Parts: sequence; C-alpha cells; structure tokens
Amino acid sequence: MMPGKVTASHQKYETDCKQCHESFNRQKQTRLCRQCHKEIDKDINKQTGYHGRIANISRIECNTCHTEHRGRTMDIVKLDKQAFDHKLTDFPLEGKHRTVACTSCHKPAKKYRKTANSCYSCHKESDAHKGQLGKKCQQCHTEKNWLKVKFDHNKTDFKLTGEHQKNDCDSCHINQNYENTPTECVSCHITQDIHAGKFGKKCHQCHQTEKWSVIVFDHDKQTKFRLRGNHRNTNCDSCHNKNPYLYQTGKKCISCHRQDDIHRETFGNKCHKCHQEKGWLKNTFKHNRDTSFAISNKHAQVNCIDCHQANPFMRKADRTCHTCHKTDDIHKGSQGKQCDNCHNDSGWTGKVAFDHDLSDFPLIGLHASVSCDECHIDSHFKKTPSQCYSCHQDNDFHKQTFGKKCQECHNPNAWSRWSFDHNRETDFQLQSSHNNLECHACHLTSNGKDLPPQQCNACHATDDIHNGNFGIQCDRCHRQDSFSNIKAFN
Repeated sequence: MMPGKVTASHQKYETDCKQCHESFNRQKQTRLCRQCHKEIDKDINKQTGYHGRIANISRIECNTCHTEHRGRTMDIVKLDKQAFDHKLTDFPLEGKHRTVACTSCHKPAKKYRKTANSCYSCHKESDAHKGQLGKKCQQCHTEKNWLKVKFDHNKTDFKLTGEHQKNDCDSCHINQNYENTPTECVSCHITQDIHAGKFGKKCHQCHQTEKWSVIVFDHDKQTKFRLRGNHRNTNCDSCHNKNPYLYQTGKKCISCHRQDDIHRETFGNKCHKCHQEKGWLKNTFKHNRDTSFAISNKHAQVNCIDCHQANPFMRKADRTCHTCHKTDDIHKGSQGKQCDNCHNDSGWTGKVAFDHDLSDFPLIGLHASVSCDECHIDSHFKKTPSQCYSCHQDNDFHKQTFGKKCQECHNPNAWSRWSFDHNRETDFQLQSSHNNLECHACHLTSNGKDLPPQQCNACHATDDIHNGNFGIQCDRCHRQDSFSNIKAFN
C-alpha cells in the first residue's frame, strides 16, 4: 500500500506507518508531524522562527509543502536559497548582511535554525576590545559598517557634553578598559584643581564641561546665602576654609567679621541689623525708623554703648531718663523718674518745660510771676508746703486770729484784694454801721469753730440803757445805722 519510498531522513520510520499516519483520518497527520518535530511545533505556538511567521500556519497541513514517498533522494524541504525571505526568520538580514553568502553563517551539516545569531559568533576576530566590553556588539556597531560606531554615551550613567564630546575614548578608558571607569571630575582634572582638594571632588558644582575655567556655580540660587555688595568680589577661600560640602560654613556676619566688631560682641551676632554688604563702616541702622525710641538733639551725639550696655537684641535698654541721668538728677529722685515731664533732649539744664498748672498747686495771679526759688528753697519740690500761710505769714494782718485758711478771703491777684462777702457767705447780714467795722471787732478769736454770737447785746451791752429789762432783741427798736436811733414803736 506504500505509494513509494520515503526520503532518506525518514527511512527508519518507513515500515512504521503509525509514526506519520492514522487510519482513515488525514487530519491527524499534521498533529503527528508536529509531535515528532517539536522545535517547529514550538515555533508555531510562539509565532517565532520561520514556521511561526507563516500566515494561518495552524490551518495548513504539513504535506501541503512537504510531500513524502517520492524516493530517497527527494528534497521534501524545497528551500529556494535565492528566493528565500530572511525576514521571516528570527534574524532579518540588514546592511552588509544582505550581500554575505549563506555559507558564511550557515555551516554544512548543521541545521539552519541552529546557526548562532549573535554578532560575536561571527565577528569575534574583529573585536578590537578583545572581549572586554562583552558580546553585545550591536550596542555600538551596525550592520552597515563594522567600523562605524553608533554607541550613544548619553544613555550610560555618564553623559558626554561640551569638551567631553571631542575627547578620544582612550582619554578616559585606558587600555580600552570600559568597566569601572571613574566618573568623578577629579579623576581626570586633578592637575587643574587649584583648590588642591580642599573643596572635595564635586567639581561639577562649579565647573562645566564647556570650559574648565568658566565657573557656573550660582551662590544666590544654589545656597541659602546670597552674595551682595562686597561679598561678590570676595574669594571663595575667604569664607570657605574647609570643604563646604563636608563642613557647614558659618552664615553669621561675626564668622568672618569678628575682627571688625568694635562692639566686641556686646551687640550680639546680628551685625546685619546695622551694617551692610556694600561696606562694613556704612551703618544702615536708623534709630528713629527701626526702633520705637526716637533720638534727636543731644541724644543723637551719644555713642550707642553709652545706653546699650548689653546686647540690645537680647535685652532692651531701659528707656526712662533716670536710667542714664541719675547723676544729673538734682531732685535726688523726689520727683520720680519721668524726667521728660520737665527736661528735654536739647539740654538737661536748659529750656525746662515744667507746667506748674498740672501739679497740685496751679500758678495763678501774682504766683505766675514769682521765681521758683522764692517758694522752693531746695530741689526737693514735693516737700514744698502749699498753704498760703507758709509764705504769707508776714502779711497776716489778723495774726492768725482767723486761722491759716487765707484763701477763703484773699486771692492770688493781690493780698490786699480780699473777696469775702459777709452777707452772702454767712447768716449775719452787715448793714449801715456794721459795714465799716473791722472784722476782729466782732471776731475776737479764730474764724474756725468759735463763731461770735449774733445777738445785739453781745456787742452792745454797754449801750443798753434799759439794763436788760427789755431783753436781748435790741433790733426790735434800734437800727443798725445808729444804736441811738429808735424805730417807730407800734
């Protein structure tokens, strides 16, 4: 029943039909082929290799292309090397590979699928690196020309920029050693490091690849300390005595200007409150603007340390006059510590502006023209008596008969201008002859609690010709113009 001899490669299965055929079932033949040719079956399942790339391969029977029973010498593969499309394989031919003879890669008596497809398998002898860069030649070389390198150094951990792009590979890769090549600037530029390693190995923080001598470090943007004024003209070493990437450089003014501090740190470390970068001696502090204590006149001529004995930013100076002018206080503290109520900063002894009207004893009348020392015999002003009698004892015509409350009758306009109105301020009306009497004619004692009696006979007992027989109400008959004048008696 066998239609003809099988090919030489299948000869050992020629008498065992079940290897390729199943009775009465042609569709099973392809399955049996793939069971035997496992590599091709794997390609079809993964869609790799030549068979895996054939369109609708799962629907095509194997015997469509590979016919058997045609004799031992029959070529059942039917490979046309001239018309074969290498793109259908796992290794498309590109560049110079298109003109290479098949036998250059496919050796005799070796399956085509077993041919190595790595660059190194064919170009080992062309490897100038002697295997030091590995076997992934395609990362640098192309199929167009082995000597034309397409390696992109920027895809590595070290991008080539500026002058680095012009350097030969050997400049950094000594003896074509590409592994563990140092990437720190100092590894190549140690002879150009004018800092002698003081600033460490982070050269790229300041230098650039365009030109080593061009500094790109921006102190204002890359640090928290902006350079202004004279700071911009200062050498880095003036502030950075040590590696700034390992040691924190002091940012306070006193770190560099300790020798310029004439206050000897009395004012603390906030030098920038007064000094500026344009010049240490240019003081920008304005006492009237920057504090709540305005200074003028004599105060403007005083040295800061005369008032600020301690750090003014830690301990505020006492702003009371008495703190500085205690020795100038002739009152010895008796007038308190608010010296500015009288004195001003034009001069301690000149233009004293005390308003006596704001005291307990306003100056009115003739008192306003009296010199201070007539009442204030010493500088303890508060102890000065304020009673009239203390100054006007010699003017007391009554010799204290009316007590010491002189102000009840007299006024500051003049001692002789007394303003007591007997009719308005007492219960005894003075009329006629009573108006011309001296006060002490009736007021024999102090005008305090002992008031004289108001009955007529208290003064006119000697004038009573009735000897008291008509009682003491003399005013029922007698008149005040004259005791001898009798009223019309009804």
